[in-house]
Amino acid sequence: MSKFFPLIFVILWSSAFITTLPIVLNSDPFSALAFRFFFVAICFFIYCLFKKLKILIGIKNLFNSFSTGILFHGFYLGGVFYSIFVGLPTAIVALIVTLQPILTNILAGPLLKEKILLNQWIGIFLGFIGSVLVIGFDVGKSLPIDGIIAGIIALLAITSSTIWQKKVSNNIPLAVNNMYQAIGAVIFHLFILVFIFERPFLNINSQFLLAMSHQIFLVSLGAFSILMYLIKKNSASKTVSLFFLIPIVTATMAWIFLNENLTTVDLIGFIIASIGVFIATRK
Repeated sequence: MSKFFPLIFVILWSSAFITTLPIVLNSDPFSALAFRFFFVAICFFIYCLFKKLKILIGIKNLFNSFSTGILFHGFYLGGVFYSIFVGLPTAIVALIVTLQPILTNILAGPLLKEKILLNQWIGIFLGFIGSVLVIGFDVGKSLPIDGIIAGIIALLAITSSTIWQKKVSNNIPLAVNNMYQAIGAVIFHLFILVFIFERPFLNINSQFLLAMSHQIFLVSLGAFSILMYLIKKNSASKTVSLFFLIPIVTATMAWIFLNENLTTVDLIGFIIASIGVFIATRK
């Protein structure tokens, strides 16, 4: 089953881009994320009780889990949601975040002592070229500066959180780790709402609940747990190479569910990125 985890992860993580827009149309980004991870934390808590897992952990593990949760669910998702909320096109947000494998490869060597091979650099290069072809640059003349800054913060956060998670490698059950990460995210987003963000609002309707349910159960409980598993079992540089497939799969989903065009250039980009990921991740 675990051999299918990379494919399942890419599909689930890509689907989150489809449901982010209806969420931020009905809420500010930080209220939505606080709402989301409050229920994620409860779900993992119930699971831990059901499996009779030891919930109380040491201060060091607690700090590591909180730190990873704040980076992943706080700065990364907060940056992505805020970028889309202020009007930065989803394609541009995806393009900025797609730089993550390149940045991770640069840092994985000195920080994790991982040896980055030539084939991985070739795969990374092809993956990025393929993603750029899929995303494209026809985004209009004006882009919100704060949205771009938030996207860059998201890029730095997901890169550092991937390396941090690999480096600390908590020896606690995955569900317990994810529960504390979700709690850290709730605290982070409530802090943003109380002390920084001036316009909190939450319009709970059927559209919001449907999109939020998808992100809670399929993305946070499903895709994120798989990501934590892949980071623990594989090298950080190989794991993040999968992210090059996300813009392609997202574009395909938008074509199927949102009637957005899927061009010949998109298909060429898909092929190039797929070859790149294969080269970068092969044993």
